[in-house]
Amino acid sequence: MVKGGEPPLEDWPMYSKIQQLRTQGLRRSQVSRALSLNIKTVRKYWLLSPEEVGELFKRGKHRAKRTDAYETTIVSWVREFPDLSSSQIKDRLLQLQPNGCFRERTVRRFVATLRKNYDLPRQEEPRQYEAVDELPPGQQLQLDFGEIWVRPARGVAPVKLYCMGAVLAHSRHKYAIWRDRPFTTVAFIDAMNTCFAFYGGMPIELVIDQDKLAVVSENHGDILYTQEFESFKQNGKLQVRLCRKSDPESKGKVEAVIKYLKYNFAKNRYYHGLANWNEETWAWLSRTANASAHGTTKKVPAEVFSFEQQHLRPVPFPKQTAASIVTLAVRKDNTVLYRGNRYSVPLGTYRPGRNLFFKEQDQLLLFRDEDGGLVAEHQRCQGKGKLIKNNNHRRDARQSVLHSQEVTLTKIGDTPATRQLLEEIRKQKPRYARDQYQLLRKTADQYTSEQLIAAVAYCLERQLYSAVSVRDAADMLKALLPEPVPLLPVELPAHLLISVHHRDLTAYSQLLGGGVQ
Repeated sequence: MVKGGEPPLEDWPMYSKIQQLRTQGLRRSQVSRALSLNIKTVRKYWLLSPEEVGELFKRGKHRAKRTDAYETTIVSWVREFPDLSSSQIKDRLLQLQPNGCFRERTVRRFVATLRKNYDLPRQEEPRQYEAVDELPPGQQLQLDFGEIWVRPARGVAPVKLYCMGAVLAHSRHKYAIWRDRPFTTVAFIDAMNTCFAFYGGMPIELVIDQDKLAVVSENHGDILYTQEFESFKQNGKLQVRLCRKSDPESKGKVEAVIKYLKYNFAKNRYYHGLANWNEETWAWLSRTANASAHGTTKKVPAEVFSFEQQHLRPVPFPKQTAASIVTLAVRKDNTVLYRGNRYSVPLGTYRPGRNLFFKEQDQLLLFRDEDGGLVAEHQRCQGKGKLIKNNNHRRDARQSVLHSQEVTLTKIGDTPATRQLLEEIRKQKPRYARDQYQLLRKTADQYTSEQLIAAVAYCLERQLYSAVSVRDAADMLKALLPEPVPLLPVELPAHLLISVHHRDLTAYSQLLGGGVQ
């Protein structure tokens, strides 16, 4: 409170400086610029004496306010309830004076002044915490999610990345994986599988948020999980502990990991692509996060993990402890894109949404399926934009054509002439051999074996090694040669039976001109 006519100490230097510059001959506008004051403030104190300034401050400090009448009441409230907020006080004032006009800011300032004058600091009831006993090795894994905007190495627009972080409660050993799209339930389960593969085992219990990726409803304790997560939980025989809603402190270990990832690793780092970003993350985990002594346990997580890993339950993945573990999508052309190069996988590996687990070891790239089986391996290529293809991954066209050739011989008749024709077709038209053989099989359904054999002989004589030529020749011979007379039933009288004359193949050749080779 201001006593007498003396200005407050914090306001008096301002008045004094204004008067000093005035006596030096400066104008009001010059003083305003020199002291960074509003011109109206300079005008207000320009011609006032020290006594007048004191009276002005006194009147200003003691100007009547609507809240002055409730000073005693408010003080009694605050003494009874030390953590009473200004919003609650405003509501109580409106309850006492329904037609009163109490501004939020006015009440807040008045309450702050009363707390200072009457020495009534706000005292909130602190939340009581209890130290949690250290969990046994292999008991618990905490999971959580985070997101952050990062700067791309090329381009201007920032990129938003999504992270899943994990930490083993006993050893404090950390793991993380990033995505450039929000997590779905399937992606979340894939990330957990990758996490278990990284650790080489799985814990007994998972601690997660009540996130829609895993939980449909808390249902008063009878928790309803999503279908995919329920299946994953049952298959892995996992116990799941859900954090209380809006209470991140119930999983404080992994909350600290997410903060560590965002502000120690991701912040101020250039983004060179998702695969590279994940590799840098795992290198950082190995180099820094898991190699530094933990602030609470005073132990190095990597060293404690070597012991805890022995207590993890087995998972249907081979143990992988190297940092370079990631899933890569299989493309439609049965290749996997890695660092600007395409690496082949066996034909038939692709299906929509399929990913392969990837690991780099001594310049050797290993691609495994979800059961841990080796799908493909390649030597890493140092260049860019290349296709690295294993010959074993190609379609065996020769075996496919040979099989089609044998099927065609069975259909049209396996003779030296037909075999010679099919061999020549395969040599001269290797890309279309299967199509040629298919046309020959269709032709065999439309003509008799005699017509087809004669057509083959005709084409061989003229070196026409084509299924189209055989079909055209068979059509021509069908028009020139009489149709064979069908055999009559045996039960007919003997004088109605007709003996069919069988001609030699040379007759057809002589009819068309030339001889059979």
